Amino acid sequence: MNQDNGKDEKSRTSLTRRTVISGAAAVGLSTMARAQQPAEVKVGLIVPLSGIYTRPGQVMRMGAEMGVEHINAQGGIKSLGGAKLKLVVIDCGDTTEKAKNAAQRMVAQETDLVAATGSYLSSFTLAVTEVTERAELPVLTLSYSDLLTERGFKYIFQTAAPASRQSELGLPELMKLAEAASGKRPKTVAMIMDNTATSVATAKALKEKIFAQEGLQLVVEEVWTPPLSDATPLIQKVRSARPDLLLFMPNAISDAKLGLEKINEFGLGQGKIPTVSFSITIAEPDMLQSVSTDAVQGIMTVVANWGSKGHEALIAELKAKYKEPWMTQNVISTYGDMWLMKAALEQAGKADRLAVAQAFRTMDGGPSKHYPGGQLKFDEKGRRVGAGVVIVQWQSGVPVTVYPSDLALAAPFWPKKS
Repeated sequence: MNQDNGKDEKSRTSLTRRTVISGAAAVGLSTMARAQQPAEVKVGLIVPLSGIYTRPGQVMRMGAEMGVEHINAQGGIKSLGGAKLKLVVIDCGDTTEKAKNAAQRMVAQETDLVAATGSYLSSFTLAVTEVTERAELPVLTLSYSDLLTERGFKYIFQTAAPASRQSELGLPELMKLAEAASGKRPKTVAMIMDNTATSVATAKALKEKIFAQEGLQLVVEEVWTPPLSDATPLIQKVRSARPDLLLFMPNAISDAKLGLEKINEFGLGQGKIPTVSFSITIAEPDMLQSVSTDAVQGIMTVVANWGSKGHEALIAELKAKYKEPWMTQNVISTYGDMWLMKAALEQAGKADRLAVAQAFRTMDGGPSKHYPGGQLKFDEKGRRVGAGVVIVQWQSGVPVTVYPSDLALAAPFWPKKS
């Protein structure tokens, strides 16, 4: 037997064994990697599901459920081997103390959450994020208050334009609309509002800068603590002053109903005093349970988001699945939050809250699809870069997007003051 042939045979045998062992090891490592990837990833939704703010919490849940369902149906989190999102829902109640307690339960009991969203009222979100910040749990929020992202926190990400910015963007557009429709700009304004954090922040920006900038004189300013028991004293003062414009800012549906009922009872509705809000509450479907479509016709509100052009399929699905007549900001923004969480998880490559938070901080996801204006990118404060506003107007019994033009589903009109 040739010795060289024997050596070659041994070499081939050794190589084959090494190849088999190496291949087996690779398969083993691959199997281990797959085994280590989670089958599901938990994300939280902390919203009011009891008390006077139940309705907004319910529709935020609808948006979150739709988002999770769509993400999972399209393959889940691909960087985690197709792991599915699992929504964990927490009721934050209807007071700041209840919200804080709910947040404490959430971080104590749901230790494997990688991110959360919700809270609804800015007052609740301020309390909730005091807790989540200590737990290093990243939280997305639609809440408006400027204070949310003025505290130096590193784990809060505000998808909406803050209240002061919404005032700066919204009121000038309304003044232009009024002038174009009537040939003159409003000169006097009445402002009646609740004392929640969003309303306070909005009013601060209006009074400190924007009223003067727009040539508006504030002739009535009234504030109440929700829930409103009687709107009569508020509306009496508005009737006495007869302003060119009324800013009505409730955040509880029951308060909005009481106010509008009294506005119409005193003969100030239906355009007699053009009415504008800076809250989605005035455009909730529940409004039509107490007031007629004529009573709300023409009322406008400046909001952070709304079902708009490009969301038609989602709006249709919402109607079919949940029997909701239209898509408020609470639905579309919370739906978008689920996709934002997915993007952060894909970028992070692991189901880890610190990695997800870092992904939010460094994300540059291009133009926003589920929020108006700007980018899927956050600045050093945690505010979404370039976040815009939507103006919604009641037209023929439905609040529709009328601004900006690229999202509008109808043309706006200015109610005629009589």
